[in-house]
Amino acid sequence: MHSGAMEQARGVTDRLPPPPVGSFASDNAAPVAPAVLDALTAANAGPALAYGDDPWTAAAIDAVRDLVGGDAEVLFCWGGTGANVVGLAAMLQPWQAVICPESAHIVVDEAGAPVRFTGSSVLALPTEDGKLRPEQLDPHLHWLGEVHHPQPAVVSISQATEMGTVYSLDETAALAEAAHRHGLRLHVDGARLANAVAALGTDLATAVRDSGVDVMTFGFTKNGAMYGEAVVVLDPDAAPAVGFVRKQAGQLPSKARYVAAQVSALLDGDRWLDHARHANAAARLLAERAAAVPGVEIDRTPEVNAVFARLPADAIEPLRAWSFFWPWDPERRLVRWMTSFATTDSDVDRFVAGLEAIVAPRA
Repeated sequence: MHSGAMEQARGVTDRLPPPPVGSFASDNAAPVAPAVLDALTAANAGPALAYGDDPWTAAAIDAVRDLVGGDAEVLFCWGGTGANVVGLAAMLQPWQAVICPESAHIVVDEAGAPVRFTGSSVLALPTEDGKLRPEQLDPHLHWLGEVHHPQPAVVSISQATEMGTVYSLDETAALAEAAHRHGLRLHVDGARLANAVAALGTDLATAVRDSGVDVMTFGFTKNGAMYGEAVVVLDPDAAPAVGFVRKQAGQLPSKARYVAAQVSALLDGDRWLDHARHANAAARLLAERAAAVPGVEIDRTPEVNAVFARLPADAIEPLRAWSFFWPWDPERRLVRWMTSFATTDSDVDRFVAGLEAIVAPRA
């Protein structure tokens, strides 16, 4: 680039508003919630027995059980991919298969970990909104009992989905009924389960146990934790050896109190739901404000903390260079902006100002 062009580019950059302090790339980019840091500090006092044989783990397990209702088995893990692997591997044999949407995290974003560690097939089905419908199971259910085909054993859904949509209670129950009628189990990837429960305006027991979920991942990292998720087995017959699977998969934390302390802090006083409600509301605000900017087309009204927008093709990279986010479907000019418990009104104001400066002139 010659000197005149460089000066011109520099001048354009200088005229841009300051980017937001918070990131809209992912709720994984959010900081750790202050209450979680306080809980970690409080737990860091003296020795404690390892591998969950400590009072923090016992208290956190009780807190999760209180939320889901009943005597669920609760196993804390390092992260979301590991928790999904543990939950699925505890239900599957190598000749079996899991059915899921093609946009599922276990298909797109886990580097094939579920297939590697379960040895099972993943049957990924197309959906427009990330949600699986009971009738989509039918073609593969015909494989049951046929020795030449992998045997469907688990239906896995994300709640909320990777497309930012939410299964209604009736939709989850219908999938569970269809799966159970044919001897299959229902697994929920709940990395953003808090956001879904907040959006549904219900409680966790109603959203999962009463809807027929057998095993789920309960996510905390995206909700304010430093790290740590839980595998929750609602039907003990679904995953009888899950404890051994967790250990073999390298997902049993030795200093488990540091995961458990975070979980208790988030569940205390429904802080986890307050965080999710805030994130969901921030997404609605961002979508509403962004929709008024020429050249920005909001794909759908946010149900949780994900905003999907279409932008002019030549605006996407300059906007990403100014305030980073992930493109979702470049061919459709579709991008994704994620909010979190830490998103502020100022973050939204600054990001909208950036849209007005970068996108509107290209509309």
